[in-house]
Amino acid sequence: MQRLIYIAMENRIEKAVFDLLINKGMTFASAESCTGGNIAHLITLIPGSSEVFRGAAVTYATPTKTKVIGVPATIIEQFGVVSREVAESMAQGVRRVMESDFGLATTGVAGPSGGTDETPVGTVCMALATPQGVISRCCHFDGGRESVINQATKAVYQMFYEWISENL
Repeated sequence: MQRLIYIAMENRIEKAVFDLLINKGMTFASAESCTGGNIAHLITLIPGSSEVFRGAAVTYATPTKTKVIGVPATIIEQFGVVSREVAESMAQGVRRVMESDFGLATTGVAGPSGGTDETPVGTVCMALATPQGVISRCCHFDGGRESVINQATKAVYQMFYEWISENL
């Protein structure tokens, strides 16, 4: 039974990210809104994660994004809290604050309420701040709250894995 669990753990995207980062001697931090610390939770399940993971800021409330990781209030006002621009600023801010090589960020509407016509439930914007710049994307995920959180977490890890694989 232990062998099967180990094999299943080895195929997880966060473990693949961990392996790439540990081999490069690089670190990351996360700024999480709608994922509520799930990015941090999954990486810290891996033994030795302190070698690659600097920490997380769960900036769930809008003012916390500004106070803790330095998202300018003008960006939030201009683009809305669920936007690529806010996700990018969050990723840059957590990278700076945690002094890490990379910053991951998520902001969105996990539901079941809180959606609008422009930003329906299931909308998540995510960003990756790298030493070379920032990439971001917005996605829509179906399902209930927990499903949206899990899908968004996996998607941001996938974006991170793809960038590292192609650029390092």
